[in-house]
Amino acid sequence: MMSLQKRLGRGLMAVLCAIFVLHWFAADWVIRSAAEKQMANRLADDGYSLLETLTYSDDDRVSFNSFHISSVYNRRLSGHYYLVKVDAHAYPSPSLLDFPLAVEPVGPDQSKRYHLTGPRGNPLLVLTLGAVRFGHRINISVAEDLSAVDHDITSIRLAYFGLTMLILFSAIGLLRRDIRRSLQPLLAVGRELEQVAGGTRQKIDSDVPEEIVPLVAEINHLLELIVRRLQQSRTALGNLAHALKSPITLLLRASEASLLDAHPELRLQLNTQTEIIHRYIERELKRARIAGDQPAATAFNPRREMIALKKTLRAIYAGKPLDIQVTAPNHQVHFDREDMMEILGNLLDNACKWASKQVDVELSLQDGLVIRVADDGPGCEREDLSHLTQRGQRLDEAMQGHGLGLGIVADIVEGYHGQLAFGRSKTLGGFLATVSLPLRR
Repeated sequence: MMSLQKRLGRGLMAVLCAIFVLHWFAADWVIRSAAEKQMANRLADDGYSLLETLTYSDDDRVSFNSFHISSVYNRRLSGHYYLVKVDAHAYPSPSLLDFPLAVEPVGPDQSKRYHLTGPRGNPLLVLTLGAVRFGHRINISVAEDLSAVDHDITSIRLAYFGLTMLILFSAIGLLRRDIRRSLQPLLAVGRELEQVAGGTRQKIDSDVPEEIVPLVAEINHLLELIVRRLQQSRTALGNLAHALKSPITLLLRASEASLLDAHPELRLQLNTQTEIIHRYIERELKRARIAGDQPAATAFNPRREMIALKKTLRAIYAGKPLDIQVTAPNHQVHFDREDMMEILGNLLDNACKWASKQVDVELSLQDGLVIRVADDGPGCEREDLSHLTQRGQRLDEAMQGHGLGLGIVADIVEGYHGQLAFGRSKTLGGFLATVSLPLRR
């Protein structure tokens, strides 16, 4: 979809262009009308001057004296012409050279302005005045060549067109700048949303124009609701785990009672079902703590968290001479800290459990976050790899645990639409777990 800035810019530019085009045509019409009106006033003066020179003779003839108007009417094809009609008799100006000027008749005390084609095909502006003198009907038509005026108007038109274009482009530039400035609050909101997605901000600044205040308020409300519900879920499940711990312990103790010595099958069934209940509770508690790709999740700094986790694991496995090597970037990425610590904790716990001396952890950012955890332990046979993520599955029953760690890792990776792969480390020879999580765009 087209950006809001482009849509507003194109719409307003189209309106501006339409207004300026209409304005240019209107101004052109006003300039031409003003020029023709001024020319018509001059023609009217010459026409009335001819009308005032009309005289009447005893033989019922009407004559006029053309010497009272400009001499240009006597110069051949000068561009200034007149035609006096007394009844049916026509008296053209010497400048016409017998050119038949097809004037339009008007009634007494009337005038008419119109255009004709004159000598050499040049356009003419004609003014015809009507009168009755000495009992005769008289029409005096005065014309002037428009070629020179058209040339001047064209020059003015081009100059005005250039000025109009300058004003139009200046207006468009100022308009685009104003649109860009007006949309800055929206762009700022977009940047803050990216920061929220990156985990460096928990809400959007509400200092925005009043038109988008409701939008920002609703987004902040949703972000707070997401965080609150995640915290409530984790708190409630933690309380549930604490509440169920005592009843499960009592069931385990009850299975050891001497009363069940005579019923070994019942004791075995009680122990088995209690263990299943415990596994299910652990599984659902771990899964509920998975935040997933939440927009308001706390960002994760791989190197800082790995250093703290490394110290914890060394304390847990103090009886082993473990060398844990960590390679990780030292900046925040948008993955929930609790989820990442769950993945790393389970993978590293599994690696430290089986390793002899060496555990290598590598976190890298490529097209996404890639986690590789390798150890120098016995590894896993290829045919057993597909069973590792099954809930409660342990390939060595002698090793302590419930077999939920890798299954939980698989759940978290699935929540992030990532991939989990197992294999054998080429460098250490033991087990290798690889997690690939796509980065949030």
